[in-house]
Amino acid sequence: MATFQTKSFLKYDDYMTPKHAWEDIKEYIPKDKKIWEAFYGDSKSGDYLRELGFETIHEPVDFFDNDLGEIIVSNPPFSKTKEILKRLLVLDKPFILILPSSKINTSYFREWANKIQIIIPRKRIHFTKTVDGKVPENYKSCCNFDCFYYCYKMDLPKDIIWL
Repeated sequence: MATFQTKSFLKYDDYMTPKHAWEDIKEYIPKDKKIWEAFYGDSKSGDYLRELGFETIHEPVDFFDNDLGEIIVSNPPFSKTKEILKRLLVLDKPFILILPSSKINTSYFREWANKIQIIIPRKRIHFTKTVDGKVPENYKSCCNFDCFYYCYKMDLPKDIIWL
């Protein structure tokens, strides 16, 4: 299988989260915490979380220069996972991140090994790709890999939850 670390993937690492991805886990997101949807994308993800009744901060600010909200709930750019996890170690706040299931096998993820709980979706999350803020012509929303919800300090009832 070809690697995703291509120049085009890094340049256009904009895959938007469908509303059902947040609907599927809404019972595991605390209602009493202010959420920071830290990666802005097309701005819809924050709207979806608000529609589900969560107080959400979702602004076009740099994740690496800011520290907002009480909990991070987001679908970050997958090509920046290593840097994002390093920043999350510094912030040390609860989070739920959508990331490829394969990330759990990386050496940089081992620092999190005993701290993470996982929610496994019922089916693949089919993201919507954007290039320069627009969906490419003839684009079909599909995904050829599985993602998990990686959770930290969420006090879930079990370490692995199958939806």
